[in-house]
Amino acid sequence: MRKIKIPRIIKLNGADENLTVSVVFNNGERRLIDFKNILNQMGVNPESPTGILFDQKEFKKVKLVGNTLSWDNVEQFISSKNGELIKVPFEIGADILLKFSTPEKLDSSAKIGELIRKTRIKSGMSQQELALVSGTSRTYISRVENDRSDIELATLRKIIETGLGKKMEILIR
Repeated sequence: MRKIKIPRIIKLNGADENLTVSVVFNNGERRLIDFKNILNQMGVNPESPTGILFDQKEFKKVKLVGNTLSWDNVEQFISSKNGELIKVPFEIGADILLKFSTPEKLDSSAKIGELIRKTRIKSGMSQQELALVSGTSRTYISRVENDRSDIELATLRKIIETGLGKKMEILIR
């Protein structure tokens, strides 16, 4: 039986005045979602109940509910079996949100991934060799080097000190 991977949002980092939301998906990626683009592609009229999301103040009321983004300030109703109208929050599935998102570039992680790649190549190691020596997987090394995965400090130390044979120092300015 084939297992289907369903994207889920596991953390909401925040929403900004440009109608952009920063999230972390269950694959470890930090991604930006441009809701101005999504709402326009959905044909949302600014005068419709969902159009309230074009207002920065209302847009920023986004919450993480059930692994997707939710706005309970949007007037949206569904009919129950007996015909009664029930108010429900406005939500868009995480699969759609993943499709319309872009990777979020973080200065520190970009530098770490790039630094690991340059050091690995300079040392004449393949990703597979570095993974074996440092006790990780080749795919994990690739994800770190390509800024597609956050890295824990203990794992970073293991890759740098055990895998690359270098000394790790952390400086906060």
